[in-house]
Amino acid sequence: MPPITIQDLKVIVTQPLSTHQRMIVVKLITSEPGLYGLGCATFTQSYHSVVAALEQHFKPFLIGRDVSRIEDIWQMAWVNAYWRNGPVLNNALSGVDIALWDIKGKLANMPVYQLLGGKCREAAAVYVHADGRDPQEVIDNARAFMDQGYRYVRLQMGGYGGKDARDVRPPGSTPGAYYDAREYTRRMVGMLEKARAALGAEMEILHDIHERLSPIDALNFAKAVEPLNLFFLEDALAPEDIEWFAHIRAQCATPLAMGELFNHPQEWRWLIERRLIDFLRMHISQIGGLTPARNAAIHGAIYGIRTAWHGPGDVSPVGHAANLHLDLWAPNFGIQEWCRFPEVVYEIFPGCPEVRDGYMFPNDRPGFGVDIDEALAAKYPPTDEVLQWTQTRLPDGSPARP
Repeated sequence: MPPITIQDLKVIVTQPLSTHQRMIVVKLITSEPGLYGLGCATFTQSYHSVVAALEQHFKPFLIGRDVSRIEDIWQMAWVNAYWRNGPVLNNALSGVDIALWDIKGKLANMPVYQLLGGKCREAAAVYVHADGRDPQEVIDNARAFMDQGYRYVRLQMGGYGGKDARDVRPPGSTPGAYYDAREYTRRMVGMLEKARAALGAEMEILHDIHERLSPIDALNFAKAVEPLNLFFLEDALAPEDIEWFAHIRAQCATPLAMGELFNHPQEWRWLIERRLIDFLRMHISQIGGLTPARNAAIHGAIYGIRTAWHGPGDVSPVGHAANLHLDLWAPNFGIQEWCRFPEVVYEIFPGCPEVRDGYMFPNDRPGFGVDIDEALAAKYPPTDEVLQWTQTRLPDGSPARP
């Protein structure tokens, strides 16, 4: 019997949410009539680049290849451009990789988590985001989530990095998204203290610094919130500063999550092997798909480090399903971020994972169990924009990391 091969690659871009969240879905069409796979390649900030990489480079590379050889295709595609480990090519590769796993599950007539080794749990606990303009509004929003059955809530106030910072920039300063890191620290620590007192010890509280503090300020922040017993503190440092995790770990016991901006295995490997973090937070399309995420989870399990895959609104439902199948399988699963899609997303992506009482459940269909209504997706075309929130600046006008 001849192998089933890749006959075509189609890229679908849709933007059903009002915010700047353009979802990129790869559809691999095979030589077997009616058999195709879907994968998430979402890099919303540079979606044109990913689409071009898929259509102009990956498609000719893939046509005619045996769909059963996932590992071989991944390794060859990873190095085919010679330079590697960048977000554009890795997101493109992720779309292909996840689609191939979807195809393999459909051929086996099994959910992908069965191919990985089967379930360790029936559903994945999730966390959601409670924001607010002041501490009381944050607390009220967190309580509303508790009433819906959520037990893990990430608390922010005024968005990332203290967007309500005083305007003290010098005259003539360049426009941008200004924030004051020191003011942010004072306000966020105060908010978290009030939230813990109001919500009690049973609520699992998380917080995301979003890499917006200098290393020494991040260290002080982690120490300041240590008495509050956070479930984890996310992205305390930028990838360029990860050596500082050794100093944070030496001085406090605040659980640490890291990895949202990581692209390649050497970044997370160093932290895993030194046991400097507690949760792996990678965006699985940015690191190349399910294949490297599976390897990272196994590596983390050896060192007692749990998973907490990135799951915002700019991960497509196909990507969320891939996260979920990893969550169900991994013995070292920790928590899963969840963005709470509106109904229109469920209409575009039939089979999108559902959350009930704070748990995300699979639908147990073959593959990842998610499909796409291409006609409906086309009614929400992507829009172009120059991103403003990433044009971050410090009070004196200096450029800063977002």
